[in-house]
Amino acid sequence: MSKGDKLLCYNRGCGKQYIESENFEDACLHHTGVPVFHDALKGWSCCSRRVTDFTEFLNMAGCTKSRHSNIKPIDPEVKLSPVKVSPKCSTTTHRKAQPQESEPRPRDDLPFQRVKYKITDSLKKLLEKQDEEIVENEENLEPGVIKIGTVCKNNGCNSVYTSEKSNSEICIYHPGVPVFHEGYKFWSCCLRKTSDFDEFLKQEGCTTGSHLWFQTDEQKKKAVNCRFDHYQMGGFVVITVYAKLCNPKKSLVETNLTGLKASLVFGGSSTFNIDIKLHGVIDPEKSLVTFSPTKVEIKLKKKHASKWPSLELKSDQKKSS
Repeated sequence: MSKGDKLLCYNRGCGKQYIESENFEDACLHHTGVPVFHDALKGWSCCSRRVTDFTEFLNMAGCTKSRHSNIKPIDPEVKLSPVKVSPKCSTTTHRKAQPQESEPRPRDDLPFQRVKYKITDSLKKLLEKQDEEIVENEENLEPGVIKIGTVCKNNGCNSVYTSEKSNSEICIYHPGVPVFHEGYKFWSCCLRKTSDFDEFLKQEGCTTGSHLWFQTDEQKKKAVNCRFDHYQMGGFVVITVYAKLCNPKKSLVETNLTGLKASLVFGGSSTFNIDIKLHGVIDPEKSLVTFSPTKVEIKLKKKHASKWPSLELKSDQKKSS
């Protein structure tokens, strides 16, 4: 290998190509830790910054400067220690159920009502800009014309449209969604699990087809799967749906005491629907939905502040309630 050959840096968060003769002490900006995903927050163990948006996490700048490295870092081995329970405390560690928890569960078929919502200023500006661009494109762009530099919309494919020849290229992509569970990263469509975040990003698609440069009207009408998760905070349970540029005027989030229904319209006219029988009882009047550029946050006020064992009521519990 000659001195002028380009090498790929394997430092986490860098991924740039470099020439060894130009590899100085502060040439690389990277993360020395590992990815951390907890309670809808994403970040690196080496720095304190946390974000909720997956794309923003991928673009998070490193916190350490050093030389580029062409050697893959070794992931630390995670060892789980067995949990020992003392017999002496086994009878005193569990509190008795509070009286309010034994109250009869309200009927699930009670009328639903729309949840109060607010829109961030940044989303208002982006939606206004989006409406202007749609009008401008409809006036100036001929039907079927693809702009040079348009990136393929299929997951896992980063191909860029350069000319009509791009239409004949084979697109290799993931038709599913990214899943992060118990330290593993994988796509729902092929289940090739890995614990290394860089390997996950480089994972080749499992399906071949044609590039998707823009969505057709038929595709826009279809309901899509959005990634969403939840966490509990004090007297609230917060559900976060990662739907970009969601339109509050066309969307509807409604609840009764034990259920949540949502129909979210985002990215033009794509839709995502939720219909959940909640594990616990909520107060619809004190609940709130916040629409922001990258997500929709549904903050439900619990009737009782105790922690729910799960977000949704299980099927066997539905029958007994």
